Amino acid sequence: MFRFDYSPEFLYWHLSAPGYLKQWHLSVFYKQKDGTSIMIGFISAIPVHTYIHGKMVNKVEINFLCVKQNFRSVRIAPVLIKEITRRVNVEKIWQAVYTAGALLPKPIAVTNYYHRNLNLKKLLDVKFTYLNPKLNFSRAKGLYKVAKETTLKGLRPMEKKDVEGVYEILEKYLSKFIVRPHYSKEEVEHWFVPRKNIVFSYVVENDEGKITDFISFYLLPSSILQHDEHKTLYAVYSFFNVPGQYTIKDLIRNALILAKQLNFDVYNALNVMDNEEVFSDLLFGRGDGSLKYYFYNYSCPEVKPQELGIVLM
Repeated sequence: MFRFDYSPEFLYWHLSAPGYLKQWHLSVFYKQKDGTSIMIGFISAIPVHTYIHGKMVNKVEINFLCVKQNFRSVRIAPVLIKEITRRVNVEKIWQAVYTAGALLPKPIAVTNYYHRNLNLKKLLDVKFTYLNPKLNFSRAKGLYKVAKETTLKGLRPMEKKDVEGVYEILEKYLSKFIVRPHYSKEEVEHWFVPRKNIVFSYVVENDEGKITDFISFYLLPSSILQHDEHKTLYAVYSFFNVPGQYTIKDLIRNALILAKQLNFDVYNALNVMDNEEVFSDLLFGRGDGSLKYYFYNYSCPEVKPQELGIVLM
């Protein structure tokens, strides 16, 4: 019923991460009888730095593996995986991180998505969510209502000048998780400085001009299949939230307000880091299925979602 609708700008943002290599954007083309070629498969890798039980490991993040539907029976995916592995190995990198919905041997973490309704009527219309039998629509609409204005003093959109401050509090916050990324200042700028209709980031600045808290989420809409009225579901996904002056509950409550002000339909979050402790109070519902995290060529005991500090698109 729903299909991710990645924009060209979103893909460019992800694939142009600091340190990216063009040869890690790998496509397979098929030459047709008329001499034209069509892309039938794609896979990508970007460099990432990951702390695992206190040890820094240079890896790549594998993402966007896709094969054109009528070519999925000829085993193109294994060829893409084998070739991207070879190209990464050429650069002396031997490990990778990736996610999948499927259960493979063996995930290092199993996480779940939670959803917070923002546009209840639309979500019901497209059957993204259902009402509790004990609730009618009027009561449910009141229950899921969010405040019109944010409540955090000093909250404002992140700017380029905030990179240093965000880098410091993000590194300190992430240091408590067993498996976590390390972002350089260049990467903080790339991933978190706001980009129109892609990533939304906000900081809390105290009276002394110091950055104390951080909120971020990204927009990944989905096409709505076979619906007469609604064609796009505007979903935002929690990225990183760093408490300091305020609690994680305060930050995510205000993230919901910001997302509602921007007319998004639903706010999604994984139960990683400290997220799960606020889901019940803020009326998040658990989604179907799960998202598994995997390491390639690196042995790591399974960690609990709240011990994981990685968010992959």
